[in-house]
Formats: sequence, structure tokens, C-alpha cells
Amino acid sequence: MRVFIRFFALIAALIVAPMAAQAKVQISVDLSSQRMVVNSGGGASYSWPISSARAGYVTPRGTYHPTSLQTMHRSKKYHNSPMPHSIFFRGGYAIHGTYAVGALGRPASHGCIRISPANAATLFSLVRQEGAVIHIHGSAPVRHYARAHHHRHVQVAHRSYHRALGYAPAPSQRVESIFGSVIRE
Repeated sequence: MRVFIRFFALIAALIVAPMAAQAKVQISVDLSSQRMVVNSGGGASYSWPISSARAGYVTPRGTYHPTSLQTMHRSKKYHNSPMPHSIFFRGGYAIHGTYAVGALGRPASHGCIRISPANAATLFSLVRQEGAVIHIHGSAPVRHYARAHHHRHVQVAHRSYHRALGYAPAPSQRVESIFGSVIRE
């Protein structure tokens, strides 16, 4: 019986060890700095700006392994939006390319991690060849994004207030001159 257990353990080690060795790409996503650092088993290293979840949405934190790779995925949930070079890691969450490259470096997504299309293609190729481990940590910056959004609404409300008062009588006008003889004391 002991021989059988040792034999089984040896076979399991021979199967599991190569699988673990295949995960050579280390992907570290820092939500605080909105950057991704990629280290390949071949020695290549990259640092790219990302966009993670904006206010009201969540990018999951933790350590994950890719569950699916899709050259071109279209989001059924978000108006058939293109997600080139998608690397899915937790249900519907993925690292993928975005054509909204102007938003990279700040939170802008519904929860996925967005990178430029060229960087997504590079990462996709590395992960397909070597496998990957994805580490997501930090907290999304909200400091000035929320304040800028609030400030814009205050300005709009302020303009509307002044526009509404523009139709009211000026303090120097007398009520009688506006309504005529209807109002008498």
C-alpha cells in the first residue's frame, strides 16, 4: 500500500510541477497607482498604465490565474463593447485592450482592467505562451475624480439658479407696476 501511495505522489508531482512551472508571467496590478507591471519568465519586463473600476464599480483584489483567453470578445453586458485580447481571470472580469486610451492612468471601467491595444496584444501573447499569475492590490484613487465631478454639478446648478432669477422682477421694480391695480392694500 505504501508503495502505491508513493507511486501516486510521484505521478502527481510530475504532473503538477510542470503546470506550476508554466505560469511564468507575473502580472502585478496596483490600483492605487493605476499601473500594471509584467515580468515574463524570459526576462522581459513591462510597466503600463491601466484603467480599473470607476466610482460605483469594483475591480476584484486578490491572486488569480487566467481562466480564458479570447482574441476578440464583445461584452454582452455593456452594449457589445469590444474587448480585444481579453484575459479572463474571475467570471466576467478580464484584462483587455481598450480604444479609450485617453482614460488610461485613471479609473474608467466597469471593473475590468483596461490597457492599450498594443500592450494587450503583447500581454496576451506572453500569457498564451507561458501562463500567468495575476496579483491585484491597492485601492483605486478617488480623491480628485470625485471632487471634479461634484464641482461640475455645483457649477451647473449655480448657473441654472442665476438663469431662473433672471426672469424674476428686479428689487427696484414695484409689485404694483408689474401686476397693475390687482394688488391693493
